[in-house]
Formats: sequence, C-alpha cells, structure tokens
Amino acid sequence: MQTKSLDKAFLNWFIQGSHPPDTNRQAEASVLRRENVRKPTLFIGMGTCGLGAGAAFTLEEIKKYLAEKNIDADIIEVGCIGLCAMEPLVDIQLPGRTRLMTQTVTKEKVAGLLDAVFAEAPPKDLILGQFRTPNQKAWDGVKFIDEHPFFGPQTRWVLKNCGIIDPAQLAEYLAFGGYQGLYKVLGSQNTATATSAMNPADVCAEVEKSGLRGRGGGGFPTGVKWKFARNNADTQRYLICNADEGDPGAFMDRAVIEGDPHRLLEGMAIAAYAIGADKAYIYIRAEYPLAIRRLEQAIADAEANNLLGEKILGSDFSLKIIIKKGAGAFVCGEETALIHSIEGKRGMPRPRPPFPAVSGLFGHPTIINNVETLANVPDLMKNGADWFASAGTAGSKGTKVFALSGKVARTGLVEVAMGTTLREVVFSIGGGIAGGKAYKAVQIGGPSGGCIPESHLDIEIDYESLKTVGAMMGSGGLVVMDEDNCMVDVAKFFMDFIQRESCGKCVPCREGTRRMLETLVRITRGRKNETSKQTLERFQSIINLEQLAETIRDTSLCGLGQTAPNPVLSTLRWFRHEYEAHVYDRKCPAKACAELIQYHITDKCTGCTLCAKKCPAEAIVGTMKSHHTILPAKCIGCGVCADSCRFHAVEKI
Repeated sequence: MQTKSLDKAFLNWFIQGSHPPDTNRQAEASVLRRENVRKPTLFIGMGTCGLGAGAAFTLEEIKKYLAEKNIDADIIEVGCIGLCAMEPLVDIQLPGRTRLMTQTVTKEKVAGLLDAVFAEAPPKDLILGQFRTPNQKAWDGVKFIDEHPFFGPQTRWVLKNCGIIDPAQLAEYLAFGGYQGLYKVLGSQNTATATSAMNPADVCAEVEKSGLRGRGGGGFPTGVKWKFARNNADTQRYLICNADEGDPGAFMDRAVIEGDPHRLLEGMAIAAYAIGADKAYIYIRAEYPLAIRRLEQAIADAEANNLLGEKILGSDFSLKIIIKKGAGAFVCGEETALIHSIEGKRGMPRPRPPFPAVSGLFGHPTIINNVETLANVPDLMKNGADWFASAGTAGSKGTKVFALSGKVARTGLVEVAMGTTLREVVFSIGGGIAGGKAYKAVQIGGPSGGCIPESHLDIEIDYESLKTVGAMMGSGGLVVMDEDNCMVDVAKFFMDFIQRESCGKCVPCREGTRRMLETLVRITRGRKNETSKQTLERFQSIINLEQLAETIRDTSLCGLGQTAPNPVLSTLRWFRHEYEAHVYDRKCPAKACAELIQYHITDKCTGCTLCAKKCPAEAIVGTMKSHHTILPAKCIGCGVCADSCRFHAVEKI
C-alpha cells in the first residue's frame, strides 16, 4: 500500500481553515475541489452499488474510448452519491464548464454519451443535472442537481462528500474542509499560528449541547455517553466504532466509509481525545472488502501526515486505530457481544450493568458509537453546537441517513433533517411506489423496528415520534412495501432472520422466537390434511403470538432480544385484519402466501391444454378447445399454470 506524505505547509494551510490567506493555496484548493479543471475530468461511482450495476465495465469502456480518441482526461473513482437506482453514475466536467451528472451509463452507452458531451450536446435521456460549480459556464436547458426531486429535499451533512471526492485522496478531503474540526480541538503548537486546544471536558460538553444522539439505534445522547467514560478513574479507555451493519436493507455505514473514510477517522480522533482513549477499534464485517480497503488506505495516509498516530498535529494526544473484521453475526451489533468478539471470544451479550462506559473492552471504560454518529462529529466541532442544533426537532437534532429500498421508484441513500415526514422521504425523494402500485407500509429500524401504515405517513421522523407508532429509528434501514406484500409474510421473514441470528444465550430469545416463527409458519401454510388439534392451534395463534411477544420483550437478556418481537407486534397493531384473514378465512389478502392461494381458470381459456400439460400435480382437467378446470383438492398452489398460460386465463383468488 502506497502512502503519500503531503507538504507540511500545504496540510497546515488547509486544516487551519484557509488562514492566513494565500492566493496560490486558494488556487490549489480550487483545483482539488474541481471548481475548475484543466482537462476533461470524468467521475465514476465505484462504490459497491455502482460496481454491482456494472461500473467496472463502464470504467474500462471509458478508458478504451479515451485511448482510441487520443483524449487526455482525468478519471476519478468516487463513492456512492446516493442515487443507487440510477447506477452506474458518471459525472463529466469539461474545462470552463459545470460538472454534469449522467445516469445508467452502462458499457454500451459510453461512446454515445461521450461523443455527445464532447460535442457539447449532452443527451437529455441520460442527464440527471449539473452541479453549481463556481465561475464555470452552465449547460443550457439542464437543471441543477439541487433541483432534482431526489437531492433537492435532502440536507446532506454526513453524505456531503460521498460521490464528490476521491476517497483515496487525503488532499481532496482537506480541500473540502477536512480535519479542521480536529485542528480546532487539538490546537496548534506552531508559534506562528498558535491556537489553544480545547479541554476534553469542553469537547464532551459541546457535543452534549449540540443534541447529537446515537445513530445506531438507541438514540442515547452522545455527549453524555462520552462523559461517563471520561469521568471514570480508570486511565485506560477505548473507543469502538461499530461498522458491523447487520440489518437487512441497511447499507449506510458501508457507503460512508467507501465514499468518505477520512470523515470517520476524524470523528474517531475527536471522540478518542474527548474520552481520553489512545486506542480505537473499527469493528466492520468482512463482507465489506471495498470499505475495508478504503479504511486501510485512509489510516495509512492519516498516520503518514501526523493526523493519526503519535502526538497528533504536535499535541500530546496519540491515537492508534485498529480494524477488526467481524464474521457477519447480527448479534455482534449489540455492544457487549461486539466487545466479546474483539476480545477473541464468542460474540454473546452479557447482562448490564456494568455498562461498557464503566467496564467494557478488556475490563476498561469503552465508548461504542456507530459510523454515522462519529461522521457527524467533525463538522459539529468545526461549526459549533448551535450550528448542528439548527436542524431537526426539539428532541432530535441534526440529520439522519436512511437506506431507502424496496418497492420505491428511487432507491438509495437519503439524508434528511430530523423532523422530515415519512411521506416526503417515500414520495418526494423516493418518487413514490414503483409500478404505480398502492403504498402499504414502511419497515423502519431493521428487524427490530416496526411497520408504519399509510395512516401515519405524515409522521415526523424523530426518535420520539416513531415510538408512538410502535417503530424505532434504528440504524436507518427503510424498506418500502406495496399492495403485493403480505404483512404476515413480512413478519415471518424478519422473525426467521431474528431466530437464525439469535446467539442462543437466553431462553426467551432462543426458544421464544422459534415458537413465534413456528406460529407464523402455521398461519401461512395450507389447510390440507389439517387435524382438529392443528385447527384449534391455528385459531389460538394470534393470542399466542401476542403473549409470546410480550414475554420475549420483557425477559430477554439484551436489546436485540427485547426488540425481536417488534415486527410481529407492529404488523398485528396495524394489519390485524390480514392475520385474521389468514387464520379464519384461510385467505391471504395480498395473494402472496403460496399455500393459501387458489387458482381459477376464467372464460379466457381457449382449451389449448398447455396448463394441464405443465401442471406437476395433474390438478387440471379439460379437453382440447374446451374450458379447463382446476381441481382444488389436488392443486398444490405452485402457480405453474398461471405462468404458462399465454392467454392470461388463470387468476389467483
């Protein structure tokens, strides 16, 4: 791995907030911020989502095009800017022109796109918008990115550099204001530009004043948490960044690390200084290889430039950051299980108290924050607590990053001010339900979260409001569901995940979630050959689910077990009629549970006999050119008949 040591005067000028003024440095900063480019520059989204959409093939085709046309151009690999649904994303900036963002640039579209842009006639079908680049000529008839419905309503603080800067270049992070927060905290020992350092207690107080709360799920006040460790008599303290991110549909932390790794490192350095830690760990799942490579490079570059390591920026503060790769166990998102994993033990929770801030890693005071929490810290310290508290609600300050996925038109990463309504996120930013279907619910907060129905779409997104509807902020997964989703099936999916990921240490979680899953399976299975005992159990299933859920919630050892029943409780609260339809009417209203679906052949049948030939259960009778019939007693509900009928004569009932 190659590291780059920057000129010390260069580094100092940037982290001091561009003071004292220097015309040459200002010009250098402008180049690094791409406010002007000296030759054509192409930015390619090479985050995990971009790579999954074929960005690597797009990159190779761009290189090939430039070589064949003998065009001297810069190619910059950036992270994900958030609009994952439109990947691969390619930005193009010509000298004297603003930066253009283009969408769905697959390998086959490269030549046509570049031909058009170099001819200064960009194709409208591929253009998403242009950036407001200072002193550069705008493209006629092209809207600005901040007017795009996806980007316009957002407040991008944590994500502001993602998709904009080269995450492998420390100089670019510096040019966008990086490490100025750390400089403000540590002060300068340079006699020419000496500034006084902040006391660690003052840093904790500033964070507490800002109202920053943990973004990993619980929402505990961050400054208060830091004080617990800082005030502990034990002088050996640790900081841990939880980047495990085990929730289905969550990819916020991964994208932040891939697109802006130095932001996390700067936040960790400030946090470690505040609590008095000289060693920190980043606990990240091994399934994030690109994020790990970005972190390794960023740590090496930061150490090479005295932004990490011994006596950072000439101060008495030193910090060593270690990457610990996890094996993808969901339970290791729980802080005490995570600590056990770092210690080399099996990842299992332990009773609290004592809390980790009192006795954590190796028995010493330990603070655990997730990626988003720590990524908020640099700008908070740079701009002050009042600036941070200017966004959000009375009890929930700042912004929140969500991974918007599911049945929504524009999937991706979204960052909005606390207090933004769920409706605005789903319908304004997300573009509404894909395919024109009807909205049914949003699963928010991961497996331990809850579902929010249409009647509460106008709820403000903050910690307190979500609790009133049986949901929680969680880490930020936000999965949209439409009319085709069965809420009983959704609860079964999440309960299956939770049951498999249970560490098994405590009986309520280990056995209780298994019983809940068995009950959900019983509700959604077919009724053929059902005994009278099984029928009675089915009729009692809703009551049993509620009793089990309450028991698990009240008696489980850790927070994951205590919130495990939430998917069932929230769907029972808002979609009880769907449970009752499954239990009493033997119907799935969404026609999603295969064993409860019945198929019927309509008058559109031409008697071609294809469905009868394809049916694996021989449940279809009829002769050539006559109307066919499905025998319910033999039908296994596989749907092959509907899939094979060319006349759409088979329907679900």
